[in-house]
Amino acid sequence: MFHLKAIQMIAKALPKAADGDPDAADQMAMAQYIAGTGYSNVGLGLVHGMSHPLGAFFNAPHGLANGILLPAVLEYNAPYTGEKYRDIAAAFDVDGAYTLPIEEVRKKAVDAIREFAIKLGNPTTITSIGATAADIEPLAEAAFKDVCTDGNPRKTSPEEIAEIYHSLL
Repeated sequence: MFHLKAIQMIAKALPKAADGDPDAADQMAMAQYIAGTGYSNVGLGLVHGMSHPLGAFFNAPHGLANGILLPAVLEYNAPYTGEKYRDIAAAFDVDGAYTLPIEEVRKKAVDAIREFAIKLGNPTTITSIGATAADIEPLAEAAFKDVCTDGNPRKTSPEEIAEIYHSLL
């Protein structure tokens, strides 16, 4: 419940906050607080687990790294999320969020978030922050060992994490 509310608020406020709207910035602060309440109860997951090594190895800001990773990890997790992507799709105004087949909704939700990040000017590759193919194995090992990774809805391995990082080169 907390995460969904935060997603809804972020979908509406982040573009305006990025443009300097002080009311939207206040909404983002509230969304951050609500999201924090949610993850303090249920933990985080693979996006954060993979983001931490990008920050440690390449000094990438955490939010920027999360923005790069989020669509790929959402895509990876999709088959393990039940109906949850319907609410995410609806938060991003995806037509048919509650009527289309779930596989289609999942794809549309991931695409909407990918487009959202692009519109905000977020980079879409780990190459943009300095990572190369040679970095993938140590990044994947570090991400697998990260405390946040265990909170992911889909259990993973260093090899699967490496595949996600490779997809973002």
